[in-house]
Amino acid sequence: MKLLVDSGSTKADWISIDEKGKVLFTTQSLGLNPEVLDKKEIIARLDDRFDISHNKNNVSNLFFYGAGCGTDRMKLFLTQVFEEYFPNAAIAVHEDTYAAVYATTPKNEKAIVSILGTGSNCSYFDGLVLHQKVQSLGYIAMDDCSGNRFGRHLLRAYYFNKMPANLAKAFEKEYNVDPDFIKNNLYKEPNPNAYLATFAKFLIKHKDTELCKQFIQLEMEDFVENYIKQFDNYTEVPVHFVGSIAFYLKEELEFILTKHGITIGNVLRRPIDGLIAYHSINK
Repeated sequence: MKLLVDSGSTKADWISIDEKGKVLFTTQSLGLNPEVLDKKEIIARLDDRFDISHNKNNVSNLFFYGAGCGTDRMKLFLTQVFEEYFPNAAIAVHEDTYAAVYATTPKNEKAIVSILGTGSNCSYFDGLVLHQKVQSLGYIAMDDCSGNRFGRHLLRAYYFNKMPANLAKAFEKEYNVDPDFIKNNLYKEPNPNAYLATFAKFLIKHKDTELCKQFIQLEMEDFVENYIKQFDNYTEVPVHFVGSIAFYLKEELEFILTKHGITIGNVLRRPIDGLIAYHSINK
């Protein structure tokens, strides 16, 4: 049994397949970002899903693609956790960009591949190897155009009284805006980046308001300048995207990219389904 996992900070999609690529089960857990979770919390999130915990001794291969796995230290940490939890499995941990590449990019095609979800990322795939110029410093310092960045904008607009009254009223109705509740989620609960990203749904829902338009344009321009334009050939190859932010703001994204002479490629909400085909023919 092979386990394929595409994990962001908010949630992780799991698919189990046999050697012929037949799906045995699918499930979803909370995200397993090693940058913001310790071993105890990761194990708890695995144990919480019956399909995962019940089959942990039957797994022969685990292919994990995850947010927060961009450094050797984090890959090693997560590999060791999985080796203990799945004792009979060969473990392969990759950063989440590889899942995006395998799901969006035809074989041997050159492309820039970006992730816009809870966090953000951008790499160049030369058809064989993934190249990354920006080393992420995490959600506090980076993650342009991500769900957590939009959440930060909305919270600041609300508390600095920059949000129009009608929008603020809708915001209050949809979220608990008690300052102690917010601070507890930001500074004491696990996954503060995922908590911030929950506010992105509000931005997408109200994307036609002037305030949300302003935030969307600002973050997309920053992503283009700080991430995509790191690669000299950004106008010569397609730019593919994976993630809910890219998927639900595709029209706005395409407008900004076109302005910069960039060709938008495939835009997927999640890459997990594309991984089935890839791992059915790749060991």
